[in-house]
Amino acid sequence: MRAVSALPHEIIQEEHVRIPVSDGICLSARIWRPASSDQEPVPGLCEYIPYRKRDLTAWRDSIHHPYLAGHGYACVRVDLRGTGDSEGVLVDEYVEREQLDAEDVLAWIAEQPWCDGRTGMMGISWGGFAALQVAARKPPSLRAIAISSFTDDRYSDDFHYMGGCLLSDNLGEAGTMFAYATLPPDPAVVGERWREMWLERLDAAGPWVDEWLRHQHRDDYWRHASVCENYQDVCCPVLASSGWADGYSNAVMRLLAHLDVPRKGLIGPWSHKYPHLGEPGPAIGYLQELVRWWDHWLKDVDNGVLDGPMLLTWMQESVPPSTSYEQRPGRWVGEPDWPSPNVEPSVRPLAWHRIAEPGERGEGGELGLTVSSPLSVGQFAGKWASYNAPPDLPYDQREEDGGSLVFDTDALGERCEILGAPVVRLEVSADRPVAMIAARISDVAPDGAATRVTYGLLNLTHRAGHDRPEPLEPGRRYAVELVLNGVAQAFPPGHRIRLSLSTSYWPLAWPPPDATQVTVHAGELALPVRKPGEDPAFAGFGEPEGAPPLPVTRLRPGEERWNVSRDLVDYESALEIVKDSGTQRIDDIDLEFSRRATERYASVADDFSSPSGETVWTMEFARGDWSARTETRTLLSCTPREFVVHARLDAFEGPYRVCSRNWHYAIARDLV
Repeated sequence: MRAVSALPHEIIQEEHVRIPVSDGICLSARIWRPASSDQEPVPGLCEYIPYRKRDLTAWRDSIHHPYLAGHGYACVRVDLRGTGDSEGVLVDEYVEREQLDAEDVLAWIAEQPWCDGRTGMMGISWGGFAALQVAARKPPSLRAIAISSFTDDRYSDDFHYMGGCLLSDNLGEAGTMFAYATLPPDPAVVGERWREMWLERLDAAGPWVDEWLRHQHRDDYWRHASVCENYQDVCCPVLASSGWADGYSNAVMRLLAHLDVPRKGLIGPWSHKYPHLGEPGPAIGYLQELVRWWDHWLKDVDNGVLDGPMLLTWMQESVPPSTSYEQRPGRWVGEPDWPSPNVEPSVRPLAWHRIAEPGERGEGGELGLTVSSPLSVGQFAGKWASYNAPPDLPYDQREEDGGSLVFDTDALGERCEILGAPVVRLEVSADRPVAMIAARISDVAPDGAATRVTYGLLNLTHRAGHDRPEPLEPGRRYAVELVLNGVAQAFPPGHRIRLSLSTSYWPLAWPPPDATQVTVHAGELALPVRKPGEDPAFAGFGEPEGAPPLPVTRLRPGEERWNVSRDLVDYESALEIVKDSGTQRIDDIDLEFSRRATERYASVADDFSSPSGETVWTMEFARGDWSARTETRTLLSCTPREFVVHARLDAFEGPYRVCSRNWHYAIARDLV
């Protein structure tokens, strides 16, 4: 990334600004704005997240907020209540109070003498969720949003559940927020009240996975703040982006298809990263695109920001399987609308272990193929939401395919490009009342190496909808449909397209209560094939650039590991993940912080009662003779009838333990 220090406007920074909200507490904000804004007010931009502006996101914030401020905007980075240096407590995600706070914050920004009354919201992940959810509430000052790595559907397309199956990332994210929601504010900012505020957070703490497991179906808990419930609530322009390696690759296309406002979509090869920090590369000059976006909608600049394709996507070329890529070869392609007139479904029937050609009839009539996958299928699936560190993308699928039903095309005679969401339609029966299917599409090279391109899950009890699951009648046939994650992928001549079906996908998704056998009687694969031809003219994006990042000194190196193991004595298989950022010092404020997280997912042989997941976090802050540390642990296990949660929290001020709490819950499995 190119660091840009010479910007159009000289900026000033206010490190800790208290913003009052309607229930009497104050949120903490950091503000960057043009020095001239006291005399010449400018539009305000808000990023609203729980990840601590003072320290844990300070490096990232220092790249893009001063850059945007230097282009004539007041950037307001706000810690959610109960996080960072904000008052109050944080007990769950996307609650009504959180959104009321955001409306209060926008109203406060619009009323400041340095703001001209117009605001925008931006963010990635939680920040993207927040901006979209608040846009649906129509605050009067909000003129546009720019969002990355988000969803419009909190049940079906977030880290909790996928196709009605419980994701292991549900536990992983719960562990993350258990850690973040129990951290102290900085005494250098809030003063002597820091300990009182910290103890209030510790007293309100609890493992969020408990609440998320009490809503195993799509109910009002998930409908709240899911914009897909009524897309027409969003009335302001939307710039939406994500990456094909991210778990949130689908919502961009849904917004383009369903919103009725000016909108643009951008999907690169990236994992869960902002596009200007995108990994795998190529990263792009996203901040330049943001300046153009905000200039048009907040400053009325006629700069043609809506010209060109509605959707720009990175068409990925074939690559060997790897758990991490520095760069993904490919090219930018543009679509004038979405759904695109350039994409048509190519429906291919399933034959005996083959994907037949369009129009070809399946060989031999009924397939009658059965599969009962071992729990080991899924060990090389990677994470639902990749961060590209530690290496967390899916590896070679051949070992996974050994426990799956496999259907291959013939070797391709010509290049095939797909763009969008493949669909698998099956007629199936099962021998148990609860069963699942994982469907994967892979690019199979001539040497047999199989690179997973996309996948989808379906809890078969959710075949009629996620709000009304019904148990299966063993032996009865059902017509089901799996919509896989959207993707842009090119398959070269000589390669084969593979569809793999399995009845487990652990540990990416929690397995059913019992081992199941599923019979596939018939089926078809619908591929969203992009027509060959010339791409629309597109000059490409600029080089990634941003403001010079703040100085950070690394005091202890970090560690990243992703280990798959299998013990052939007691038959335990395990995935162990280490994410340790080491110890760093933010030089400007002389604050040291350490962050270490481990995850472990294990099972024994094919005992479907044995899967368990554990997340452990240690977070520590220190300055001079002051230090504070939290240690959190969440363990999720199961029986055929229950999910069992045990959680522990320990907090230390210096060498002294100031809090120790334990939780234990047993939650009935409801067709999951």
